[in-house]
Amino acid sequence: MDVSKATKDVSELGRIAAAVRGQIVTMSHEAETPHLGSSLSCTDIVTAAYWAVLRLDPRRPDAPDRDRFILSKGHAATALYTALCFRGFFPREILDNYNHNGSPLAEHPGPGSVPGVEAATGSLGHGLPIAVGLAMASRIRKIPYRVYALLSDGECNEGSVWEAAMMAPAQKLGNLCAIVDYNKWQATGRSNETLALAPLADKWRAFGWEVHDIDGHDMPTLVRLMDQLPDGSGKPVAIIANTVKGKGVSFMEDDNNWHYRIPTAEEVKAAYRELGLS
Repeated sequence: MDVSKATKDVSELGRIAAAVRGQIVTMSHEAETPHLGSSLSCTDIVTAAYWAVLRLDPRRPDAPDRDRFILSKGHAATALYTALCFRGFFPREILDNYNHNGSPLAEHPGPGSVPGVEAATGSLGHGLPIAVGLAMASRIRKIPYRVYALLSDGECNEGSVWEAAMMAPAQKLGNLCAIVDYNKWQATGRSNETLALAPLADKWRAFGWEVHDIDGHDMPTLVRLMDQLPDGSGKPVAIIANTVKGKGVSFMEDDNNWHYRIPTAEEVKAAYRELGLS
């Protein structure tokens, strides 16, 4: 399957998401890196973005008019790296050396590490403020690009997220979209048992955002909502994407052990069978 071409075909996007998930599981096994469940929960969002929504040309990764995508939940870097590689931003041999000594691909992304990575993220709470600045720069420079920031739900514990959430509607940043990967888990427990996030959609709405509370694995809805930015409301858009941690692999789904656990070779094979890749 050629996964380098952009598409809006839902069946094709589903096959691409499965391939991305398989690669993420392989990378976690081979590099012995954690955050597998967190990467799998946002795979459909990342697939919708890079194959069906973002106005990007892998041959011109620094084009001034490109859409910007900030992976604020930088611990899900394997999803971002896989998407960028599969779309042709950098060669496969770089992906295969993920997290090796000397590799440009570390556990958390850094700007300039490979083409297509826009910001250093991983220390949570910084991606949305960066995205607000980029959206304002679009207006100041009169270059009509769009800006997307993908946050984790646990990341919404950070005060800087809510400072940016107040700034964006004050500036009427209709070219900005925040997507919250709401998988209901963070590193050591349920997100809503750590801090009172719920009702999360109502909180974003109260801050002045146009809010959509959706199934975060519903590919047609993800593509439609992300692609209609700006939506004419004059407001920034927040998508509360209700997801399942570990989505796509039954023995990983909604099991927070996979925040840190590394899959064995046999578990990689089992995951591939479930994803229809073997």
